[in-house]
Amino acid sequence: MKKIINDPETVVQDALRGMQAAHADLLTVHHDPAVVVRADAPVQGKVAIISGGGSGHEPLHGGFVGRGMLDAACPGPVFTSPTSDQVVDAVARTDGGAGALLIVKNYTGDVLNFEMAAELAESEVRSVVIDDDVAVKDSLYTAGRRGVGGTVLLEKIVGAAAERGDDLASCEALSQRVISSVRSMGLALTSCTVPHVGSPSFELADDEMEIGIGIHGEPGRHRVPVSSASEIVSALLEPILEDLPFASGDRVLLFTNSMGGTPLLELYLAHGIAEQLLADRGITVERRLVGPYITSLEMQGMSLTLLRLDDEMISLWDAPVHTAALRWGV
Repeated sequence: MKKIINDPETVVQDALRGMQAAHADLLTVHHDPAVVVRADAPVQGKVAIISGGGSGHEPLHGGFVGRGMLDAACPGPVFTSPTSDQVVDAVARTDGGAGALLIVKNYTGDVLNFEMAAELAESEVRSVVIDDDVAVKDSLYTAGRRGVGGTVLLEKIVGAAAERGDDLASCEALSQRVISSVRSMGLALTSCTVPHVGSPSFELADDEMEIGIGIHGEPGRHRVPVSSASEIVSALLEPILEDLPFASGDRVLLFTNSMGGTPLLELYLAHGIAEQLLADRGITVERRLVGPYITSLEMQGMSLTLLRLDDEMISLWDAPVHTAALRWGV
């Protein structure tokens, strides 16, 4: 195992100290329990938007803490859910009197711990669960579909709504609209290695790829020989298009994501192919995001996410955001 770490058992804590050092103007890292909080929290009169999950998916979620997106993120150990105590602490540190909305990816541990926190918190708390992965119905970590790339888009759009002053019920309703309109699918060319495990999470031959992989390395739909970029993009995009389904005349946001080890050279190549395939179907790409925004450590691979847009979603996507990972309009 080759990694730039000191102790596998303290890698998350060490990384959080580095995040604090790099972005003290945007966020504050609290320890015991570990919570990343917007620097100016709590913002009075504003709904607090809170998310979290296992570490190893950076910049998700801590990289999205800041103005226009998340008020707090709860980082668990690598690929392991945060505790309910972390979420309760995040609510207490960020509630400015308008309540809190929890954005939860559909993994069993996340759902249970965030639900428990919602019951224990002294503030008004509501939660939404995102399950945008079309690859498999159930996996090692979930009952039902996994929450993956659509989480990034959900956090940006709902974060902008909370920033403009929407109340808790409105933020919850908007979240459900986004969740019902977003679909994702990913693939892996290589495995990743969890630091405290020290060996690859799964084995792939040099000439194999896994279609429909999860962000923790969960198995996908099938393992096939490595093929061309055009075939790879089609294998991801076709199931997404069929699932909602998307149709000619739709306006969409196309999110082309690196799983951590795929360089931008390859990612932009794939994005261009996806744009052309969508254009051929009469689907208009109104907004785009390309880069490593929800990763799986150093896994080589990618995912595609499509969100069917309406005018309000476009306006909220374009709204200013100032976080470690996303900055525009500021």
